[in-house]
Amino acid sequence: MNSPRVYDIIHAEDDADDILFFSLAIEEINVPVKIRHAKDGDVLFQLLHQSIPDLLFLDIHMPCKNGIACVEEIRRDPRYDLMPILMITSNDFEALVENAKNLGANMYIQKPNTFDDLVEKLRYIFSVDWSKEIKERSILNFVI
Repeated sequence: MNSPRVYDIIHAEDDADDILFFSLAIEEINVPVKIRHAKDGDVLFQLLHQSIPDLLFLDIHMPCKNGIACVEEIRRDPRYDLMPILMITSNDFEALVENAKNLGANMYIQKPNTFDDLVEKLRYIFSVDWSKEIKERSILNFVI
């Protein structure tokens, strides 16, 4: 009998409340996940150099390097070509969304106002075949 797949994810977020909210929502969807946390862009790159995650959840507003600067740097490095980058932020400015998309983010997640909304978004994210989406360069629902 095979063991269930354990997703390795990095959650780059500097707000302790958002980290807790995200972690509790991950538990709620009942998907085996190993979460590594990065409180800023510098720690994010340290974690990326240790191992490439299955998914990177990246807040836009972080100290040291913001999420946009991180996406730009990550996408310049071919080692991360197949790594899905999911921007997560409370901002929904059209220019910011377009910038994230043009720089190579794979999804733009608007931070939900309720726990149930976050759980539903995470269920959707973990139902996506990311290897297929990355290879085909399709943008399913870029903004969720």
